[in-house]
Amino acid sequence: MQIIVVSGPSGSGKTTVARILARSGPSPSVHLHTDDFYAAIQQGALAPYLPEAHEQNRTVTGVIARAAAGYAAGGYHTVVDGVVGPWFLEAYEKAAEAAGVGLVYVVLRPDREVALERGTSRPGHPLTDRQTLNGIYDGFADLGPYEKNVLDSTGLTAEETAEAVLGLGGTADRRLP
Repeated sequence: MQIIVVSGPSGSGKTTVARILARSGPSPSVHLHTDDFYAAIQQGALAPYLPEAHEQNRTVTGVIARAAAGYAAGGYHTVVDGVVGPWFLEAYEKAAEAAGVGLVYVVLRPDREVALERGTSRPGHPLTDRQTLNGIYDGFADLGPYEKNVLDSTGLTAEETAEAVLGLGGTADRRLP
């Protein structure tokens, strides 16, 4: 079994694609939406994009990574979606290794204007501020050695993106140790 982490900036289609992957993959399956883990904090929560939220984000990321590894080790097709930059991959790598499961990391990165249009037009979403979304996009603009994990989803439907993610998951250079 393996964990598929679908990452990227806000508005890249992570949640929609992750749902498709979880629903169309092998059974049993689970979709872990990282926003739900942040929403579970009832007091003292900080917006995760704030610099002062780093320790909170490290804690929440560790919890998500261990939950994902637990599901995968239990035989579940496990898909995680969230703003997971390379700066937090170590938690997933350690959890996957400890559980004896594989890890695939894919970054959806449509062009900036597509991501901003999607991100600012999500009804009822708590984060639609263009300046903040631009900053989050900038965090994924140059991923160095992780550029090989980027999928340009600009011209793809959610279904086509999910198919492409599955194709990437079978590519050795998208897998993480």
